[in-house]
Amino acid sequence: MNIFELLAGEDDHPALVAPEGSTLTYKQLRENVVELVSQLNSFGLQRGDSFAAARSADRIAIAMSNGVPMVLSFLAAALSGTAAPLNPKYKQEEFGFYYEDTQAKALITLPDVPEAAIAAVTPDMIHIYARVTENGTLSFELVKPASGEGKSLDNQNFPDSDDVAMILHTSGTTSRPKRVPIRHRNLIASANNIIGAYSLSPADTTLCFMPLFHIHGLVGCMLATLASGGTLVIPDGFNALSFWKLVETYKPTWYSAAPTMHQTILARASRNEAIIKANRFRFIRSSSAPLAPVIIEQMEATLNAPVLESYSMTEAAHLMATNPLPPKVRKPGTVGYGFGVEVGIMDEDGNLLPQGSLGEVVVKGPNVIDGYENNPQANATAFVNGWFRTGDQGTLDADGYLRLTGRIKELINRGGEKFSPLEVDDILLRHPAVAEALAFAVPHKSLGEDIHAAVVLKGETSEKELLAYCASLLADFKVPNQIHILDELPRGATGKLQRLNMAKLLKL
Repeated sequence: MNIFELLAGEDDHPALVAPEGSTLTYKQLRENVVELVSQLNSFGLQRGDSFAAARSADRIAIAMSNGVPMVLSFLAAALSGTAAPLNPKYKQEEFGFYYEDTQAKALITLPDVPEAAIAAVTPDMIHIYARVTENGTLSFELVKPASGEGKSLDNQNFPDSDDVAMILHTSGTTSRPKRVPIRHRNLIASANNIIGAYSLSPADTTLCFMPLFHIHGLVGCMLATLASGGTLVIPDGFNALSFWKLVETYKPTWYSAAPTMHQTILARASRNEAIIKANRFRFIRSSSAPLAPVIIEQMEATLNAPVLESYSMTEAAHLMATNPLPPKVRKPGTVGYGFGVEVGIMDEDGNLLPQGSLGEVVVKGPNVIDGYENNPQANATAFVNGWFRTGDQGTLDADGYLRLTGRIKELINRGGEKFSPLEVDDILLRHPAVAEALAFAVPHKSLGEDIHAAVVLKGETSEKELLAYCASLLADFKVPNQIHILDELPRGATGKLQRLNMAKLLKL
């Protein structure tokens, strides 16, 4: 089985909707994907005939922003070879690194290409334009063949479940990014887990603005929606000014986003009360980073819909755990429990710990990858007795709900007192003048580590007032030594806050 078989929606049901553009039905989607795979084959791109050869299927890089062309290009690349979606905002040097690291044989872009992506193309790479036709479907055009004699193929050798559908990278905030090969069976398992967790159906319409070079957007939004037979509304990115207009026009039943996007949406909610009242979401999902309990409280009160915090990673093809839909219990401050995924807590020696113990979160399931690509050292550390070690610390309560206490590498050790910076984040976010907050460790000669915090304000306050506020609510060793008031918090390409890099970024 491969991901093409997930695209089983009713022929005439809308599958992909481009705001201010065309709508493709499931019939058009399936037919267009088959055509695109054939075109890629004709350019000489293919996968092997056997499992061993499939591992070295042609890697096809894609550099384009969100939209129907990106969805179609991804599906075609994953079915004719191995898709390697990349952030279109990378610099030339970054494109060059990822082309080399993935051994990309081709690059797909729109005609209005990112210049940096083209400049990094090597002589032995193929360059392909994705052109939108009059009816909204896509056609590929060979712009630059590879140097030397190319071999055209006219066969359609669709993949099986063990073939690698796409290659992504870990964020690499503390080390060189690791290659994550995600097989068709991993994607199918994850998409089905998401459908089951949220009872997705053809009646659902999803707003997808998470980037489609990231596992959250690719699986948590796009693939899960298409596998459920629902409708995917896909603007070219996230814009807080247009969000509520899209809600009014397309009436989505749910959306999934990172915490920073939720906070931006919440900030504009008071100006759109009529739209909120007329278009209630069935649920709202949060993933990619921790969502502070105070933000969940404010969202549910303002948007009148359940907010379901979930837990996901690239290595698990996205979903690992989530809070359930009502009437089942949602526990703010937890990320719920595993859906189609076993979740456990492990000590440093690889032993599973009893319920209630604090340790490293580990997971196993058909959605979890077999291992990193060509990285035996990382595999020996991350995969133990069939479990994947997430690098997160947490506990499981009596009901099996997982409470995360932070990334193990992010835990702050202040003179022997260890604690999670998430506790400090949540306290600062409860201050009425604070819009965003990030606590982080800084080097200290005698304590080893000290704690600072950075905030973005939405009202009048001062560092002195915020420090006094923290001192009234936190144990002394958790109170920041200094609070930096910034215009914005630094983020990575997928919107994640740069906690581990903050001391360096602020030159502390």
